[in-house]
Amino acid sequence: MSADLATLQGELRQIPFLQVDRYLFSHAFGDKTVVVPKEDIVSLLGYLKETKKYDFFVDLCGVDYPTRPQRFDVVYHLLNTTNGDRIRIKTQVGEGEGVDSIINLWRGADWFEREAYDMFGIRFNGHPNLRRILTHHQFKGHPLRKDYEANQQQSCTTTLPIHFDNEPGQPGNELNPKYVPLNIGPSHPAMHGTLRVMVELDGETIVRANCEIGYLHRCFEKMAETHPYQQVIPYTDRLNYCSAPMNNIGYCKTVEKILGVDIPPKAKAIRIILAELSRIMDHIIAIGTGGVDLGALSAFFHLFAYRERIYEIFEKLCGARLTVSLMRIGGVVNEPPPGWYDEILEFCRHMDKEIDEISRLLLDNKIFVKRTRGVLPVKAQDALAWGYTGPMLRASGVPLDLRKLTPYYGYEQLDFSVPVGSTGDIYDRYVVRIEEMRQSVKIVRQVCQNIPEGDYTIRDKSIVLPPKKEVYGNIEGLMNHFMLIMKGLRPPAGEVYDATESANGELGFYLVSDGSAAPYRLKVRPPCFAIYQSFPYVVRGGQIADAIATVASMNIIAGELDR
Repeated sequence: MSADLATLQGELRQIPFLQVDRYLFSHAFGDKTVVVPKEDIVSLLGYLKETKKYDFFVDLCGVDYPTRPQRFDVVYHLLNTTNGDRIRIKTQVGEGEGVDSIINLWRGADWFEREAYDMFGIRFNGHPNLRRILTHHQFKGHPLRKDYEANQQQSCTTTLPIHFDNEPGQPGNELNPKYVPLNIGPSHPAMHGTLRVMVELDGETIVRANCEIGYLHRCFEKMAETHPYQQVIPYTDRLNYCSAPMNNIGYCKTVEKILGVDIPPKAKAIRIILAELSRIMDHIIAIGTGGVDLGALSAFFHLFAYRERIYEIFEKLCGARLTVSLMRIGGVVNEPPPGWYDEILEFCRHMDKEIDEISRLLLDNKIFVKRTRGVLPVKAQDALAWGYTGPMLRASGVPLDLRKLTPYYGYEQLDFSVPVGSTGDIYDRYVVRIEEMRQSVKIVRQVCQNIPEGDYTIRDKSIVLPPKKEVYGNIEGLMNHFMLIMKGLRPPAGEVYDATESANGELGFYLVSDGSAAPYRLKVRPPCFAIYQSFPYVVRGGQIADAIATVASMNIIAGELDR
């Protein structure tokens, strides 16, 4: 047990209402884990929050162990936003049993508890709206249980009427006759074909709102359980397809953590370059399409020319443009071609001017400013309670960025700043993203000018396929290739959580390995899942046009939202 975990154990022993003698403390793969009785969950998490030891709720998920008497693990991940320290709290729940809800501690646990109920059937006592969230209302069974077949598909033949969440004195299944109910999406252009928003209107003012998601649920986590580790990489591309390499990086970094390997400096540098180019590309899409939703079409066309240039850079490295699969566990896919870094530096030179141009097109536009400044702001304490990360949280005035809080790949050696807003309104969200593009250009330029020597991947024959010339040129290379393909990559048994600062915020992967060639459980913590659950509360009191602008500023990507 680590010293800080032993200290925590000693502190918890001083609390009379906790059953600390029944706790299991462990420290493996760099993660601190405490297994507690389900009766202590709310009390323990409440203590950790109130004492600010771990003040931020990151994620909640289930894991199925069908041969165990207490079949399910309920797993909570918490973060200390001051020093970046993390902890995993686990409890076991039997079939048909439940655990107390923690939404009174963190509002952001709402959708995460509903997801665990939907995927596993775990009940959360006291949750006011415990119903399916990713699967449809006609769905039978719980798809992430081990006894649910991966190819068992179920169609939906009806649509639910307009409905709202239950609140005190306002049951969600009853519409108020004084107000006008309205569907916005999923076919409405502003909802991008994948989001359904239901509202009650008093004139143009939104009295109540609710979200229905799951229209793009592609079973990423179930697919990961049935595919070898390396073959999961292309599926990560399809999470946030607007910045696919960042998903590759997050997943590979998690697997490398449980393997205990450190990738070469050159691979780290290339990953930073690809991540920051992806951040620029993602923000281009967020700002450009957000402008379209507000009527600013010129900015969209202007920005997308530069998105295409990034695609061309990706294409020269791997041959693909959108879903690129640029990473490999242990490094990156290829050695960059001659002149690749120079082309990126040339792009940075043009992008600097382009960012100034987009600032003039949007932030200096009186119509855009009136549509966004002071509109539906989110206070810092509310953003933290909902689990905001990334530009949305920083727009509310909280300077939380994992590249600074818990640096990785050498970010701590780079000169860049973290843009922060003040009011958390729609305008600040755009300002933060535009400034982040400037900082990403700055980062990319620094790295491209100082590329380390060496290999672009590790050369561990149990992890990485040998070069083709070795496969075709000698028997040892051929056998190494054959064994890795047939046996597969096999991390040690255990569990890890790792996170990166993606374009929308904290992208986390919780990996459970049983020592086999495929993940036993792979849970994704998508940044916009936590953000979007706050939408009905953020838009309340605003107008319909404000709701459209809010969705755009949240940059909801359905691929990572629904997975």
